[in-house]
Amino acid sequence: MSLTNLSEVANQIQKFWAPKFTAQLREDLLLGGLVSKEYQGEIKQGGDTVRVSQVQAATGENLDVGVNADSFNSELLQTVSVDIVANKRAVASYKFADLVEIQSQIDRAKPEVMESLKFAMSQQINNYLYSLVAPSSSNPDHIINSVSAFDATTLKTLRKNAGAAKWPKDGNWYLLLDPQYYSDILGVTALTSSDFVGEQSVETGDIMLRRFGFKILEDNSRSAQHGLAFHPSFLNFVTQTQVSIKISDLHPLGQFGFIMSVDLVYGAKLAYDGNVRHQTVIAT
Repeated sequence: MSLTNLSEVANQIQKFWAPKFTAQLREDLLLGGLVSKEYQGEIKQGGDTVRVSQVQAATGENLDVGVNADSFNSELLQTVSVDIVANKRAVASYKFADLVEIQSQIDRAKPEVMESLKFAMSQQINNYLYSLVAPSSSNPDHIINSVSAFDATTLKTLRKNAGAAKWPKDGNWYLLLDPQYYSDILGVTALTSSDFVGEQSVETGDIMLRRFGFKILEDNSRSAQHGLAFHPSFLNFVTQTQVSIKISDLHPLGQFGFIMSVDLVYGAKLAYDGNVRHQTVIAT
């Protein structure tokens, strides 16, 4: 590929990098890749608002044949809507001495620059999503503390709380554990030995354990002794359909070189009943 000017390089990068970058970014986001990403509307720029609607369960009727079963009463469809403002922008950028450096990245099958920028953006988004974690502390308490070592008893408590809170039983209960807690589980024979459990499976590119109804994954973005159990519907995460990649000449600023930035506008918010659809496990 022979690109000779800024416009051509910028167009090629946006055309070939942006779709791939966006797809890989979503795959790398462990928490962001598992929570709900459905919404109504469109995000064109920062500050746009989209909506997530949740249908409330119907009450229904139990009728007696021969008494009152010849007719029924309809219910008005009840929905709960959550408005989410795309008010966050994850950005990562590099400064280059000349255009040739950028051009050389386009020609590579796996450009290191793209990988580095993707990692930086993924880290920023992941930290923000975790900052929204706020489980209920009552009915029942969804915050389990003083867990020095993660074991089967802790896992059973999470399972009991999820059942009591009526998490949807659709096979999508997840548990993300930091490396220490994940290692604790690997040391519990009853949770890992082939004499007690089946084979491991893979999800989002990681080895996944299926135990007590949870899909358990290691999340090395968290500090020691931290766990998050959840149903995907606990958090709504909305993003633009594609990242924006821009290259600018620094000459107008009296400098030589170029800046390449990658950014993605997004937003996130706890769902209507999200506080009872996730739990945390911590040491203190």
